[in-house]
Amino acid sequence: MDSILKPRTAIETRDAIAWAAAEDTPLEIVGQGSKRDLGRPVQTAHILDLSDLAGVDVYEPAELVLTLKAGTPLSEVEKLVADQGQELSFEPMDYGPLLGREAGRGTIGGAFATNLSGPRRIKAGAFRDHVLGLEAVSGRGEIFNSGGRVVKNVTGYDLPRALCGSWGTLGVALSMTIKVNPRPEATATFVLEGLSEEQGVEALCKAMGSSAEVSGAAHLPRGLEGGPSQTLIRLEGFGTSVDYRFKTLESLLSSYGKPGRLDTDASGTTWLAIRDVLPFSGRTTPVWRVSVAPAASPAFVRKLRESMDIDVILDWSGGLVWLSCEDGLSHDTQIRRALSETGGGHATLVRADGATRVSVPVFEPQPSPLAALSRRLKDQFDPKGVLNPGRMVAGV
Repeated sequence: MDSILKPRTAIETRDAIAWAAAEDTPLEIVGQGSKRDLGRPVQTAHILDLSDLAGVDVYEPAELVLTLKAGTPLSEVEKLVADQGQELSFEPMDYGPLLGREAGRGTIGGAFATNLSGPRRIKAGAFRDHVLGLEAVSGRGEIFNSGGRVVKNVTGYDLPRALCGSWGTLGVALSMTIKVNPRPEATATFVLEGLSEEQGVEALCKAMGSSAEVSGAAHLPRGLEGGPSQTLIRLEGFGTSVDYRFKTLESLLSSYGKPGRLDTDASGTTWLAIRDVLPFSGRTTPVWRVSVAPAASPAFVRKLRESMDIDVILDWSGGLVWLSCEDGLSHDTQIRRALSETGGGHATLVRADGATRVSVPVFEPQPSPLAALSRRLKDQFDPKGVLNPGRMVAGV
């Protein structure tokens, strides 16, 4: 049975990691465990549970700045800022439903470790674009700080960007300062039905290239509820501005048919479903997250359909393909070959059983020079290899 280390302070966390480094004892790093089924399985005798390292240190709504500890539940953070009429603009997805777990169990530290984002990434960026400052512990058992608590600061190397998305393999976040933004007054979604994938992505790309200031652009070949395809374009801002930009899209995309409109509540529900990939929840089929050039996604999907039964959701104007393998096989070789033949990109295996995640490269294999650079970075931050060993790459 795994031994659980549960620090309550930054010093206790540092001491636990320093002990692990001294004893050459690897640790699996978890918050509330909502993402343990992501990445390669980690085999360790000890778990470092950060769920007690929680709470808000500083929240200054007028300054749009929030400092909090890594174990703070993400759902509590979202409610806190929503009560002040603000939001996390990177719109972090909740992997719980997709992985067959309870929704709302993620922590801000887990979101940082995986660089979470949602449909608004095409406009607002991902988590790493919103981190101002970071306090963390390296695999050496040393506490370090980077950045600060103001929107504009330059303090040497941008360590938060390096650690954000490293899946807890370089350091353990203790606390972070992030910027928040005012929540938009109004939201509307422009809806076109019945378009093919090629037409849908074409319409999305036209909208993205327009003056409409699109904050969400997705195409669902089977719709959200298994009906006709839906091409969805989100507009946010002041009510009059949203109405004006909606009319701009009506004119620009008139050749694709008459649009429907979803206003604030219905629009919010729709984009939540897209953010959390809810059409693929309640299943056990392997799911891939594939990043491609937006215009290349229809060709990539078409290539796969020549030999596979797949279900897809196209987000980020086609640049993000959520792919479900309906026959229950992972098809990693076929997927990465099709990706290479249609312009390249990155494929990450998101949902699969443990045996598959051991045998298949979960993350896109890196070219040798980049892999060597990643190894040197790991050696600098975690020379004993005690932090989430093998989570991203076997033996690292």
